[in-house]
Amino acid sequence: MYQLSRTHPSKRAFITGAASGLGRAFCAELAKDGWTIGMADINVKELEIVAEEITALGAKTWLYPLDVSDKDQYGKVATAFLAEAGGIDLLFNNAGVGDGSPFEEYGLENYEWMVGINQMGVVYGCHYFIPAMKKQRSGHILNTASAAAISCAPTMGAYNMTKAAVVAISETLYGELMDHNIQVSCIQPTYFRTNVVQYARGGDTVKKATQMFIERSGLEADTVAQEILTRAGNKELYIILPKAARQMWLFKRLAPTRFRKKVKEQFLAAMNKALRRK
Repeated sequence: MYQLSRTHPSKRAFITGAASGLGRAFCAELAKDGWTIGMADINVKELEIVAEEITALGAKTWLYPLDVSDKDQYGKVATAFLAEAGGIDLLFNNAGVGDGSPFEEYGLENYEWMVGINQMGVVYGCHYFIPAMKKQRSGHILNTASAAAISCAPTMGAYNMTKAAVVAISETLYGELMDHNIQVSCIQPTYFRTNVVQYARGGDTVKKATQMFIERSGLEADTVAQEILTRAGNKELYIILPKAARQMWLFKRLAPTRFRKKVKEQFLAAMNKALRRK
């Protein structure tokens, strides 16, 4: 049993991006501990399929079709979940999209699209659920950022800035909520097996490069979910993984200018390799 399940015996979780990748893996892990899970995703068909699997593992599930960038829709869904579950113990702001392009070539409408999902989706989740957690004087918020917030590699400006924003939001809330017995964790993983670029708008090169990074990572979503849940139970604010990502974080803090040059060299080499792939 995870420590989070012992800390929050009512075991009520709301998870965005629940139909695939890390959200799906998270649901599966919590199901084994008998959590009640509000599963939210924009892909309704896939959400229904995954919910059957999660229910079979031992969870009670409620399904919510949700575009996290739609504040009005999010508000209605949050109200519905709180009414049905009677409160919330774990909020996992996980829904997100990945994409890339040279900064000035990425259309402004694309920046707005990505900010709406990756950044405002986190803001809306926290805005609607924190009051309930404060009233309970308990709860845990997990926000999915990315190691991209550390590396800030070239041609990934929109993604980098939204994930850096998630780190800033998490740090702010950590300080604001500690006196209310509410924990905050910010997840910053490198690439692992997921479909983060399924809605990418930046072109085939981005998809090819991302797929190459994913294949080279050797990390599966369930392994990542297990480590996150364990470390969140230890009340860690920064959940940076794997070890290479933590080393990258330290490198940036100790030698920021050298780090920037190294990131550019490595990223451009990877992109060139991706372009040569058939």
